Amino acid sequence: MRRTAIAALLVGGLIVTACGDDDAETADTETPPADTSDDTSVGTDAPAGSEAPADTGADGAGDAAACAVDKTLAPGELTIATGEPAFPPYVIDDAPETGEGFEAAVAMAVAREMGFEGDAVTWIRTTFDAAIQPGPKDFDFNLQQYTITPDRAEFVSFSEPYYTAAQAIFGLADAPAADATTIADLQGLKIGVQASTTSLTYVEDVIQPTEAPLVFNDNAAAKQALDGNQIDAIVADLPTALFITAVEMEGTAVYGQIEGSGTDQFGLLLEKDSPLVECVNAALASLTASGELEAITTEWMADYTEAPIITLT
Repeated sequence: MRRTAIAALLVGGLIVTACGDDDAETADTETPPADTSDDTSVGTDAPAGSEAPADTGADGAGDAAACAVDKTLAPGELTIATGEPAFPPYVIDDAPETGEGFEAAVAMAVAREMGFEGDAVTWIRTTFDAAIQPGPKDFDFNLQQYTITPDRAEFVSFSEPYYTAAQAIFGLADAPAADATTIADLQGLKIGVQASTTSLTYVEDVIQPTEAPLVFNDNAAAKQALDGNQIDAIVADLPTALFITAVEMEGTAVYGQIEGSGTDQFGLLLEKDSPLVECVNAALASLTASGELEAITTEWMADYTEAPIITLT
């Protein structure tokens, strides 16, 4: 199990990526593409009826490499930003230039589609908050698990989503439920969930446990109930579940992420009204069509994190 690698999330406060309405503990950036894969995808599809994210630029049509000519900050170069430091599973060993890790791999694939490889790609570091402030940027795009929100889109532009955070279920690593593979396997559990969250709605409307879920004011209370054997498992967004099991609760594990359960969406962040938005969208569209985006997501957000897919049937 890669608990040590994921535990590095604590140091950089990566828990800020969890769902925005989920928890005061999970700070500013809520979690994550609009229906970009089939039913077996890993966190890359938006919920039915969801609206397109605000200010995502053009529709992504066209050739990304031709689109990007003469539109980058430095002619013939692409400047990509991420956090300082950056952590697994998003970047491995704080070395995004290797393309190892979910966001590092996505960024390098987008760069390639836009015609930039090798020395033509430069990585820089920014803080999370500095990048979402209004004003000129010193990067072409930035990715640090930025959730696309209308408020942020007033000051920056976002690409189409590259990831949608799935709902996940976690509990004691040695519990029978740890082997759950379908929604039906979860319905007999005593589930805990935080109030006023997308997770609660998902538990009630989709999982539909045979026993009404226990609803807590925050995840801290839910964790206490799990520790005290008052509940069998907790449902939360995947980044939150990874953080809690890797950092906060020894002896717990993510049982799985639930197929098709994504809500909040991650987008590449660009300067407001950047002409590169349409180029990045074209690159993401190509990666989606080829299946490469789904493969990257599976490799780093399912296999690496050891959070398998729990299917609906």
